[in-house]
Amino acid sequence: MIRPRPARWFELLVARDDTTRALEALAATGAVELEARTAALPPSLAELRPFMQQYGELAQRYHAYWPGQGLRASSFPEPPLAALKRCIEALRAWAVDAELLIRRCQRGQAERAELERWRHVLASLREGLLDADAAPGAPLQSRLFAFAADNPPDLSGTALVHTISGERESYALAVGTATQLHALSQQVLAAKGQAHELPGWLATDRVSNLAELERRLQASLTQDAADQAALATLAQRHQLHQALGDAERLHWVLDNVHALEAGELMCWITGWTSTPIGPLLEQAVERSGVRALLRFAPPPSGATPPLLLQNPWWARPFEVFSRALGMPSGAEADASVLLAIAVPLMFGYMFGDLGQGLVIAAAGLLLRRRWPLARLFVAGGLSAAVFGLLFGSVFSLHLWPAWWLAPLDDPLAVLLVPLAGGAALLTVGLALSAVQAFWRAALARWLATDAGLVVCYLGLLAAIVEPRALAAAAAGALWFCLGHAGLERRVSSLAVALAELVERGLQLLINTLSFARVGAFALAHAGLSSAIVALMHATDNPASAAIVLVIGNVVVIVLEGLVVSIQTTRLVLFEFFTRFLQGQGRVFRALALPPKTTQEMEMKPSTKFGAALVGVGVLLAAAAGLLVATPLVWAATASAAGGAAVAGDAFGWGLAAAAISTALAALGAGFAVGKVGTAAIGALAEKPELFGRLLIFVGLAEGIAIYGLIVSILILNRLA
Repeated sequence: MIRPRPARWFELLVARDDTTRALEALAATGAVELEARTAALPPSLAELRPFMQQYGELAQRYHAYWPGQGLRASSFPEPPLAALKRCIEALRAWAVDAELLIRRCQRGQAERAELERWRHVLASLREGLLDADAAPGAPLQSRLFAFAADNPPDLSGTALVHTISGERESYALAVGTATQLHALSQQVLAAKGQAHELPGWLATDRVSNLAELERRLQASLTQDAADQAALATLAQRHQLHQALGDAERLHWVLDNVHALEAGELMCWITGWTSTPIGPLLEQAVERSGVRALLRFAPPPSGATPPLLLQNPWWARPFEVFSRALGMPSGAEADASVLLAIAVPLMFGYMFGDLGQGLVIAAAGLLLRRRWPLARLFVAGGLSAAVFGLLFGSVFSLHLWPAWWLAPLDDPLAVLLVPLAGGAALLTVGLALSAVQAFWRAALARWLATDAGLVVCYLGLLAAIVEPRALAAAAAGALWFCLGHAGLERRVSSLAVALAELVERGLQLLINTLSFARVGAFALAHAGLSSAIVALMHATDNPASAAIVLVIGNVVVIVLEGLVVSIQTTRLVLFEFFTRFLQGQGRVFRALALPPKTTQEMEMKPSTKFGAALVGVGVLLAAAAGLLVATPLVWAATASAAGGAAVAGDAFGWGLAAAAISTALAALGAGFAVGKVGTAAIGALAEKPELFGRLLIFVGLAEGIAIYGLIVSILILNRLA
């Protein structure tokens, strides 16, 4: 389960005229990656490109009037070039018959756009649009100008102008002489606007104008419906649904299939499949009706199979961490199952609050279909809710005694627990490196060298509690150095081994200390919650206290949700994975779904939607309880408020120290984010696949500000 498995090699011998249908059937399974034994397309497909360009030109002109649903590619064997020529002939014949209808549709569309424009204008006028003096033939004329709302032209002049503002487009109704209107037209056109003549049906009465506009708009819509029905009839007559289906399938083949091995009569479709067992490919080929023979054979010599992770359903969302660093190779471990436990624990520890955790879990349930990464927040939110119970925190309020400890009351314990957990996680990473050495048949070398490093590391950790464990650390260091010397069979290699021991040992200790940030962010979360409660107590009435509490919790969920996620990812990628994972494996990239499959895919109701409803219900219940409990908590705590306060200069200097700590740390973080972000954008322009790694580097810089905030919170906590 922790070792990636290679994909299976398959070979499909298919009649050449059935090649495109066979490719469509294989791609529809979502379990096939093509890899040909040649580097070029066969002539039967390569000769399609000039004709596909003709199809693209037709699509650019007529795509808006082609049927968009119900496309069905032909199921009969046919050479690809003959099929594409047939499609183009059918489309051209349809275009000849539909030309008049298309022009009428375009005129109707322009007419309706003009009517909608005048509807907005007339709705903004209180009186008649024209009077007798502005009628055609009179010295004065009228004209409507349209321009972008964010780029208005200079309309100053002698003409009378009435401006009508809109969200995207604004209008100006101008009355003046021909010379004046010409000058205004030049100003509007310079601002990329448009000038419109007044339609002949406009009258002086606003009500009559609106009634006439609605009549004309309804008549245009009726005519457009008739034209669309006529176009649909023409599409049926010219069999456009089949022609477009065939053309789109061939277009998909040229876009996604870059090499195939073919002869005069047969074609070899070869590659990898992600199905370890089962008749998935056999059934797909059989349903398609193509003339083909399928077999699963050993891969060609020298071929590197793509790798597939195999995890239980509850651990699959956490595969994103391994993929962010790179696919594990065949001799590397996939730690997704372990991360499914460790990541929620770290997230929940840093975000320990019952109410906020349930909100995050409910949001993850609702967004998991649209955004797969949201599934991580379900586990993280539930873990945060559990730690909220242990810390006695719900929506930043302490409504019951902590079941374990209150972070601000015992900050040292809060910092030490993650250090112990980080040391355990790193030890597991070292153990996985031993497993990988066994897979590579290099376990003897690992036992001779790296095993001594593990003993030295564990001895140093144990020496914190029991000083006599330093002897074990020294023995491990000697083990490591002698092992290297024995393998190299040179005494001089002892110095090199000692230097390597110091370097790797320091890296391990630094990696361990990095997990202190888990406790630091737990303290920061508790400090922010304390600040929210303090602001709530400073208000004058329960309603204001409730508003402060709600806004504060929203800020904490959004801000710390992002920060905690980045820090958790950073610990996994840069502290844990560096112990054993290099990510040099080949990723399985399934052949893109064919057009027919993409169009017919529908969003099916989730059988687990009830879980999302339960999460929403919990969220609403918690929010309702919050609104009810807030006034009571505020009143009770306000009457009991008091306690000793630091007096005089000490209090002022304490506030100044807290402000300086946050301000300087924020300035440093801003400078670091600016530098790192600029470099990251440059790297993304060349390699977009580095987004996951670069996001971590950008996120590291903000840790400076967080640490400054933590110091400020600790100072303010002592002043309270």
